[in-house]
Amino acid sequence: MKYFKLIVTSLTVLMLSSCKSKTSVIKNQELKSGFITVKDHQFFKGDRPYYFVGANYWYGPLIGARQSGDRERLIKELDDMKSVGIDNLRILVGAEGDGGDSRVHPALQPKQGLYNADLLDGLDFLIAEMEKRNMYAVLYLNNNWIWSGGMSEYLKWNGYGEVPNPFLEAYSWDEYMTYTKQFHSCDPCKEAYYNHIKFILNRTNTYSGKKYTEDPTVMSWQVANEPRVLMNKNHEADFAIWLDETVSLLKRLAPKQLVSTGTEGKHGFLEDIDMFKRLHDNDNIDYLAMHMWPKNWGWYDIENEKESTQVSIKKAYDYMNEHIEVAKALNKPIVMSEFGFPREKESLALESSVINRDVFFTSIFKMIIDSKKENNALAGLNFWGYAGFAKTNPKNGKWLHGDDFTADPPQEPQGLNSVFASDTSTLALIKKYNFLLLED
Repeated sequence: MKYFKLIVTSLTVLMLSSCKSKTSVIKNQELKSGFITVKDHQFFKGDRPYYFVGANYWYGPLIGARQSGDRERLIKELDDMKSVGIDNLRILVGAEGDGGDSRVHPALQPKQGLYNADLLDGLDFLIAEMEKRNMYAVLYLNNNWIWSGGMSEYLKWNGYGEVPNPFLEAYSWDEYMTYTKQFHSCDPCKEAYYNHIKFILNRTNTYSGKKYTEDPTVMSWQVANEPRVLMNKNHEADFAIWLDETVSLLKRLAPKQLVSTGTEGKHGFLEDIDMFKRLHDNDNIDYLAMHMWPKNWGWYDIENEKESTQVSIKKAYDYMNEHIEVAKALNKPIVMSEFGFPREKESLALESSVINRDVFFTSIFKMIIDSKKENNALAGLNFWGYAGFAKTNPKNGKWLHGDDFTADPPQEPQGLNSVFASDTSTLALIKKYNFLLLED
């Protein structure tokens, strides 16, 4: 009996020693080591490669606002994400214009050059709270899509007429994209956008006292959410000039921080992988990005969910690997900075099953583990998105001014792709794979 007790005691000591060792590794790796850097096709935190499973958290500054936000919710959500190893958040700096219910409200820039001081304070507060938790921010500065105003709002401000809103029956997506592509050749629009970039990057955080460009919490700046070559290849020339001007300005203002485009990958370049490659062959673009939406792209079938989830995984691998090869050729890391998957039967009810999502997420997470083991170019994942403790509107998921923000943009059914704090199985997966990424 005493031998049995001795064995148990020894095993317990070994297990505790192992746990302490792993905890020590995690704590050591969490120490802030300055700015995230790029060497060849890898990110580095200090002298260690940095691979991550992070989240989209575009609404963070909105709930961080002192007057119009919900700071108690923000702090709970940051703590919740940190508890599962999420340390990388992709965030919208702010919206433009004062739109309807299908638009982010309130806007950071309700009128061109006029800023909502409360939302600027919210952005400051969010970044300062992230710094306390050793988290990193990827901040995007514009949007190809109307849900936050973005490029189309700059056109409206500069005399191009009303935006043909595709969420109204009177207009189509082709009309919207034909309108929006004018942004890249609109000189006053670009000047206003560049002034916005200068304003944000030259800002000093009122909580940390750090200038944004001197704060390692800001890992990178993205020129926009899903900037696209629109309609046809004739648009590439104007897009290329705008892109080069933008990344050059960002790199000049923030030489210590990283720059990327925020694109979907070839899906944003007329399905032309060579166009994606040549437009990212630019010394001022530090890493590549890609997005992936199985439901929106017709891979996932609500009537055949189990089988189409496997189809989605196969197509996801093909899409990702095609872009990883480009990243290796350009000797740059690549991040899949958006991917989402709906609940069973596309239900908006929080109690509905996420089993298909978990299957899909697991397959994608395995790719980042393999990439780290092989020192490969796939360096990060930001799932879409974290909705935390949001309460959703029961009326068909429609978002109205004053409702809680979820990860789903205002024009989409609220809860469709969101990961809530109550989605324990999904959060357990995220924790598992983030823990594996911390191991040597």
